Amino acid sequence: MSGSVGIVKTEQVIFDTELRLESGRVLGPIALAYETYGRLNAERSNAIMVCHAWTGNAHAAGRHSADERKPGWWDDMIGPGKVLDTDRFFVLCSNVIGSCCGSTGPASLNPRTGKPYNLAFPVLMVRDMVRAQKLLLDHLAIPSLLSVIGGSMGAMQALEWGIHYPQLVRSIIPIAGTGRTSPMSIALNAVARQAIFNDPMWKKGNYRAEHPPADGLALARAIGHISFLSDASMQLKFGRRFSMRDGLFDFFGQFEIERYLGYNGASFVERFDTNSFLYLAKALDLYDVAWNFEGLEDALAQLACPSLWFAFTSDWLYPPYQTEETVNALTQLGKQVEYHLIDSDYGHDSFLVEPEKFTPFVVEFLDRVAAGS
Repeated sequence: MSGSVGIVKTEQVIFDTELRLESGRVLGPIALAYETYGRLNAERSNAIMVCHAWTGNAHAAGRHSADERKPGWWDDMIGPGKVLDTDRFFVLCSNVIGSCCGSTGPASLNPRTGKPYNLAFPVLMVRDMVRAQKLLLDHLAIPSLLSVIGGSMGAMQALEWGIHYPQLVRSIIPIAGTGRTSPMSIALNAVARQAIFNDPMWKKGNYRAEHPPADGLALARAIGHISFLSDASMQLKFGRRFSMRDGLFDFFGQFEIERYLGYNGASFVERFDTNSFLYLAKALDLYDVAWNFEGLEDALAQLACPSLWFAFTSDWLYPPYQTEETVNALTQLGKQVEYHLIDSDYGHDSFLVEPEKFTPFVVEFLDRVAAGS
């Protein structure tokens, strides 16, 4: 019988150190927000790292209070008797650096000036996020990870963990990910950036927190959100329905899909920082697992653990062929790799909307990895 992890608390740890980034710049001190669920076993060998997507946070499961309306973003997956069974596993989720949900990002105070970093914050890569997470692992005295799992940007983090810490990671589960960001994905982010840059309230990143470039960020979010959906999912959810509020020939009348994107964008502005959105989008654009290696095969040759991969048929942000490029390279290298193409109409968001379609494979895979350990 599956259940909830109950009431949880987001913790924060501050590392009084400087992390050298891929750009050559240094960042420090570093704050990381995180949550944990379940207990470490006596050998401290049952830890699973959950990595969140672009605008996610450390609150992956449970509720912060009894009256919190929604649970953590992956609550369906984490808890007693669930896929990531907290009766068996110690599950850890950390907010990435560059974000605005408790970890150091552009809205944080720059210790050298006492003011928010804004655009003085260094450009990050996904690899830098993982190096910061390694600080947290050391802080918690966790010597190894049974697995690292995540979707979208979380899949990129999982792959980076496996490649750069092969002695620590015993398996990875990248979901709806890619080994390198495509020109189309970069183009979508470029348009989203321009929406923010063209908002006069952005002020080249020097806006006040209480007066963000709300219109630009809401539009940027809408652009991104379209890429998370699919033609089929929009047909199912919205069709060509016109809003009941508007007359059919009202010039400013909206279809339901338009109204949904407007609502989604407006609510996003209330919970996320604009500069963090931009920095994380840049990290996504820059992502290439082969960065600083001689090529894709050289990078993937570092992976020593089994990996379980998922792609979704209607995902056009990171379409299946991109996952398959990495999977095929791993296969040719003789690595332990398993791949499943999941039939779903929900686009890139399939891993959040229809987890039941792929989770049986995850349970079986984790059982094998745990038994092998």
